[in-house]
Amino acid sequence: MPTHPTVLFLPGLLEDADAFRQVIEGLAGRAHCVVADLSRSDSIEALARDALSQAPAGALCLAGHSMGGYVALEIARQAPARVERLALLNTNARPDSPESTANRKRLLEVAARDFPAAVAALLPKQMTQAHLEDMDLVGAIQEMALALGIEVFRRQQQAIIHRVDSRPHLGAIRCPTEIVAARDDQIMPLEWLQELADAIPGAHLTVIEDCGHMATLEQPARVLQALATWLERRTT
Repeated sequence: MPTHPTVLFLPGLLEDADAFRQVIEGLAGRAHCVVADLSRSDSIEALARDALSQAPAGALCLAGHSMGGYVALEIARQAPARVERLALLNTNARPDSPESTANRKRLLEVAARDFPAAVAALLPKQMTQAHLEDMDLVGAIQEMALALGIEVFRRQQQAIIHRVDSRPHLGAIRCPTEIVAARDDQIMPLEWLQELADAIPGAHLTVIEDCGHMATLEQPARVLQALATWLERRTT
């Protein structure tokens, strides 16, 4: 009998396994799911090594959300033979822009004075207005972030600021690749996800409606459907 594929989930900024809980529950019986801890290092290169060290041996299906997408692309460079499939959710291949870097540094200054205020400041761009009115969802996102804490926030922002431009490497990706974009994502515009889909040979783009940046929490059923189809797609 065939064994289930191993899906290594790679969380975004101030995210942990709770960001993927509903999707993982939906994949039960179809995949062996592992969530990497991306809280320990302050560069994308080191975070990729951390993730690989935590992963089971053998082929991996990588599913990276936001910052986790940067880590997934780095893993594809460091260990291409390990990557059987690749899913990039609400992410992009570009380096940090000067404007984004300046915004991150300002937010780090806020966090140094009042970390919960910095977490709260992120929320309006993370979700649609309708989802911002869901207090359970807002609470879950805040709880994840506050549990990880300011030192993790500092390390992850440092890693994000200094990430490389991955666009020159996209054409070398040869595994089945799923790109998941959200129509109302204010952080990762659809055109950036389309750029990924256009540059990675054979990549498939799924656009989720009524959804912001936190797709795995705002629309978990639609993300699950995209990933289930991705896992069933034939390899060449």
